Amino acid sequence: MCGIAGLINSQSSGNVKIVEAMLSAMTHRGPDQDGLWSASTNGRELLLGHRRLSIIDLSEAGRQPMVHPQDNVVLSYNGECYNFVELRSELMECGHEFVSSSDTEVLLAAYVEWGELAISKLRGMFALAIWDPKVQALILARDRLGIKPLYFQERSGRFAFASELRAILLASEDVPRLDPVSLNAYLWHGFVPGPRTMVRGIQLLDAGCTLRVGVDGYCESSKKYWQIPMPKTRPDLVEAKIDAVKELESAVELRLVSDVPLGVFLSGGVDSSVLAGLAQKVSDQSIRTFNIRFDEEGYDESGYARRVADSLDTDHSEILIDERAFNVGLSDALDSLDQPTFDGINTFFVSKAVRDAGLTVALSGAGGDELFGGYSSFIDIPRAKKLSRLSNILPSSLTSAVGQLGARILSGAGSEIRPQTRFGKLEDLLDTRGDVLKLYQVSYSLFSREFLATLLLEAEPVLPWGLEKKRFADLQEQTRHADVLAAISHMELASFIGERLLRDTDTASMAASLEVRVPMLDHIFVEKLAALDSATRYEPVRGKQFLKDLIAADLPADIFDRPKAGFEIPLELWCRRSLKDEMEGCFSDLVTINAMGLNCETVSRVWRAFKKGGAGVYWSRVWALYVLIRWCKLHGVYL
Repeated sequence: MCGIAGLINSQSSGNVKIVEAMLSAMTHRGPDQDGLWSASTNGRELLLGHRRLSIIDLSEAGRQPMVHPQDNVVLSYNGECYNFVELRSELMECGHEFVSSSDTEVLLAAYVEWGELAISKLRGMFALAIWDPKVQALILARDRLGIKPLYFQERSGRFAFASELRAILLASEDVPRLDPVSLNAYLWHGFVPGPRTMVRGIQLLDAGCTLRVGVDGYCESSKKYWQIPMPKTRPDLVEAKIDAVKELESAVELRLVSDVPLGVFLSGGVDSSVLAGLAQKVSDQSIRTFNIRFDEEGYDESGYARRVADSLDTDHSEILIDERAFNVGLSDALDSLDQPTFDGINTFFVSKAVRDAGLTVALSGAGGDELFGGYSSFIDIPRAKKLSRLSNILPSSLTSAVGQLGARILSGAGSEIRPQTRFGKLEDLLDTRGDVLKLYQVSYSLFSREFLATLLLEAEPVLPWGLEKKRFADLQEQTRHADVLAAISHMELASFIGERLLRDTDTASMAASLEVRVPMLDHIFVEKLAALDSATRYEPVRGKQFLKDLIAADLPADIFDRPKAGFEIPLELWCRRSLKDEMEGCFSDLVTINAMGLNCETVSRVWRAFKKGGAGVYWSRVWALYVLIRWCKLHGVYL
């Protein structure tokens, strides 16, 4: 796991310093080694840089950027190729020779042998940059599900890219400006959906895409080489299920390969328990598992994790995160955010604790809820679909009036702002008229559309459902023929996982120099699941029976007989206690808030409503605003 950066620019003595500054800003991503390669052609200069976190082949033979000895192709690569042993054997049959045991050398040879088709042969997580002197082009690529990020900026023949947006800010010649469309999208989601970022002119390469850039610094073409598969149910469902299970076992086994200490995050829930069980099954030694413990009742699930670990006979450790430790580390955690997001803080603290315990690699059960219907969205959206269809018989004006009246009645009195959940968004729900994508967007919106408009000083640009037109149209087309559960799963993978959870996990874990691997998001496993019908895959809804069956023989029968509880730091409590003064100061910074294009009075109303315990004004609303304001001030990013 590493950090990469690069620059195409007119020849200048300052180019090297720019890339060195970008790499220095990402030292946390690769504290073990750094490297810089440069070349000049036709008055243009190309530089590729690398920060290395050594995982496979810790020797100098794995140093990057790596240059092919015959073809002079250059590779700077962030990630892990889990099928590199298989690819190496195939390439050796083609006549290639290898001097290291690193996956980087295999990737480089694969490109020399197959060109851009090599990218579709990779099984893993990656963001990579390849300079091909034969075609005088830089090829960028990102893994299929977006586990590893890759940002870029194209401006008047000057092209910069990096694993982190903040690194590109150091390479930019312009004062960074807040993107108004991204601001609008952030207030809807609590994160910025790609390809936009919070900064104007800096883009995120889409997952499963390649980008070709000419030596002149201009983007030439972009291709989508993989798409989240939609259901194509096979008639032999029993065999299809067996194939999927085998592929998951293979995905776990491949991700246990490491030349440094490795462990498994174990929350005690279904996903992490299955992961730990499979890892223990395919490993020839006892797997190390880790659990985070809290003092606050209602948040601590360490007892469940301990029961799972005892049943599986793992080498288990518990790590306490209390309110004091959180406050001490909060500044570093917030400073680590590459883009503002209301999530990610929990992953930072977990990653730092596991890294401090001596591990460099950790496996996570991320993906189980999205793939098997574990979220409440799989119940709530089908119910809301039935309710919202009633609005089809009413004109739009009457639908709006009914929604507003119902919200007031159902919400009750009290808070100076209407609740921003469920009943408070009734008008938005009815306005979807049963469209699943719109319902999905409403279910995850932080604020109602009416209230969101009051948060912004300027109402434009308007994102009616939190998404730009093209992204909205793409998602609708991709899910048009799917049943409602399959459509929700697709949206969870494309939006929640791809745009928020994976991106936050990458940033937060790499801030602690920890590599996190996600076996359940192996693309071949995801493709195998597409052969299953919805009943096999999702029912009973939220039960994740498919996964439970994999581990049932190894765990007590009652271990999962409890309400689902995702890993969550007690921020609700801490925002009202030890963080109260810090957040109060942030929300009182009227100069910063105004410069961001936010309405100071509306922001203050949200904070006051939260402090008073207003119905439906949850911690996530004030936390999202707090993180946004702090991030913009820290990086000097304003409209």
